[in-house]
Amino acid sequence: MGKRRWKTLVMLRRLLICAIGAIALVALLSIHLRELTKLPSDTSYKLPTLDGANERSELDKLWKHPPNRDYVPCTEPSSSYTTPPESRGYLLVHANGGLNQMRAGICDMVAVARIINATLVIPELDKRSFWQDSSNFSDVFDEDYFINSLVNDVRIIKKLPKEMVTATRAVKHFRSWSGVDYYEQEIASLWTEYQVIRAAKSDSRLANNNLPPDIQKLRCRACYQALRFSPQIEAMGKLLVDRMKSKGHYIALHLRFEKDMLAFSGCTHDLTPEESEELKTIRENTTWWKVKDIDPLDQRAKGYCPLIPKEVGIFLSALSFPSNTPIYIAAGEIYGGETRMADLRTRYPILMNKEKLASVEELEPFINHASQMAALDYIVSVESDIFIPTYSGNMARAVEGHRRFLGHRKTISPDRQEIYFFPWKSLVRIFDKIERGTIKEGKNLSNRVIEIHKRRQGSPRKRKGPLTGTKGTDRFRSEEPFYVNPLPDCLCQKESPLYTTTNSSLFIK
Repeated sequence: MGKRRWKTLVMLRRLLICAIGAIALVALLSIHLRELTKLPSDTSYKLPTLDGANERSELDKLWKHPPNRDYVPCTEPSSSYTTPPESRGYLLVHANGGLNQMRAGICDMVAVARIINATLVIPELDKRSFWQDSSNFSDVFDEDYFINSLVNDVRIIKKLPKEMVTATRAVKHFRSWSGVDYYEQEIASLWTEYQVIRAAKSDSRLANNNLPPDIQKLRCRACYQALRFSPQIEAMGKLLVDRMKSKGHYIALHLRFEKDMLAFSGCTHDLTPEESEELKTIRENTTWWKVKDIDPLDQRAKGYCPLIPKEVGIFLSALSFPSNTPIYIAAGEIYGGETRMADLRTRYPILMNKEKLASVEELEPFINHASQMAALDYIVSVESDIFIPTYSGNMARAVEGHRRFLGHRKTISPDRQEIYFFPWKSLVRIFDKIERGTIKEGKNLSNRVIEIHKRRQGSPRKRKGPLTGTKGTDRFRSEEPFYVNPLPDCLCQKESPLYTTTNSSLFIK
């Protein structure tokens, strides 16, 4: 009798549950049917899109700079810093490389001159590099301003005194990434025999880290305050910036898809066999490029290749930049010309450069001088709303560092390296899968690309040290260069006791 009663109760409970579920389902269906009757009969009805306010909010987020956490320039010397002591001799400098490599080298040589108590002679710019530029220092930089700005740091003169022209010189290749001890002991000891020391090269001759704070601050004063461009370049650069800003917020895209870079790096992705062979010939015939035999697939996987224009278009679309975004191409002649730019231009038709923003007459004074043309690109890039380098070369590093110094302006650095442990984070693999048709562009891809680059937008952080396990020269080479990120040496938080306001005369006006 008890068992029968229990079975009856169980059956009633199940019937009650089913009844409640049926009632809920009918109610839900009735609501949906009522809403469907309100839809327009037009079969082209689409899902609702963002309204104007939401769309504007999303665009504002795209252009917003990362929080700078109240970091400001702090380049004033310490209370123990003195005016230049009596000079022991003259330092001649051959600044080697392109514009931005020379800029970093010149600023380092200012610090070296201070360390060894030298009078710095205005450096000689490289005229024998790939670009064959005949520009002198005063053609590119404001020579008088440079000398006067550093008068309390280093004695600088325009020319070697006549009585020193025929003096025997110590010609030295300063050791790369050297510290104060090397210069104070090994280089300064040359003063006992010589009155003139010539630095055969200037690039990467000073350590990134572990230097006295006053030396690090001097490097920043030299780079971000004293070494401004010549008045002619400044004026033309400002004109280009104003013309870009008249189009609205703009991206400066350092599209380093140029013949010299591709030849040097051995990158051949998306090139024809004939183009690859041409670049190989250039590399083999350029005597000062040491590495000749390069595996292009390995280079690309390691992140040593610039993005191709087509990949840049995919990248910008995935980051949700609208097609009417004005983009300034900070580069020389793109290898492959307009044909190779076609995919990018289809997505983003407002592609501008120096030649499109200025007339032939306006550019005429600079046109045959690679360093001066690069200086114009530098100014427009530093002043852009967003800077995106497609390759981490000298210009990309210099502009990123300057933008950090000026308040951590937004710089989006594409993650080009193929990460074997995290393949879903690899742009290289993403682009290859799109090319093969195994993944499609859309919301999922966009979310993935945005997530990968959430922490690659120029927000404040300390300069990265060497990679774990590296030794010797490789250890220094793996460090983040000083001029890429001048924090903590030259940037302080306002509440920090090291913070003092400076009347910085930045060369970007």
